[in-house]
Amino acid sequence: MSWLLTAAIPNPAPVAPPGLGEAVNTLLGWLKWGGLVAGVAGLLVCAIMMMIGRRNRSAVAADGAAGIPWVLGGLTVIAFSAAIVGAVV
Repeated sequence: MSWLLTAAIPNPAPVAPPGLGEAVNTLLGWLKWGGLVAGVAGLLVCAIMMMIGRRNRSAVAADGAAGIPWVLGGLTVIAFSAAIVGAVV
């Protein structure tokens, strides 16, 4: 029974099914590109909100400024997504 505790547990590397590797890489590339475009659009929306809310609409400006860290956080997760998954798995 003690041999069960000392036996090596297999840990194979991930392997894409035949023919799917390139398609999945393309899909992930498109998603990453879309996320980066959304991040740029989000920063532009925050900037526009800050400009519009500059006079007599301070809540709009505050909402725009408060959105910037969230957009930057999302962009950071997108940029480091592969490294984050690689570190966790």
